Amino acid sequence: MNEPQGILQRRPLRRALVNWLERHQHPFNRGIHLLGIPLALAGVVTLFVWWDAWYWGLSAFVVGYLLQWAGHLVEGNDLGEWAGVKRLLGLPYVSISPRYQKLAPAPAAARDSLS
Repeated sequence: MNEPQGILQRRPLRRALVNWLERHQHPFNRGIHLLGIPLALAGVVTLFVWWDAWYWGLSAFVVGYLLQWAGHLVEGNDLGEWAGVKRLLGLPYVSISPRYQKLAPAPAAARDSLS
C-alpha cells in the first residue's frame, strides 16, 4: 500500500497540540483552560440549542472566555484570537511568553570571539 500523502502525513492534530502546549506552559494557565474552554463551548451550544435560556449560554461563554484571558494574563502572552487579529493588522503581539521562549544558539563566530 502507498504511504499517506499530504495532510495525512503531516499530522495536523499533533502539530496543533504541540503548538497549544507551547503557548500554554504555565500550570495555572493550563489548569484554568481546562475549565474555561468547556465552559465557553457549553455556552455556545446553549445559545444555539436552547435559545430560551440565552442568558445562561451568554454567561457561560463570557465566564469561560474570561477564565482563559486570566490564564494568558498570568502566562504573559496574548490570547490566540487576539494574536491572530493583531498579526493581520500588523500590530505587535506576544505569541509565546518571553520567559518560556527557547534561546537561539549563538552563531559560531560570536562563540569564537567570546573565548
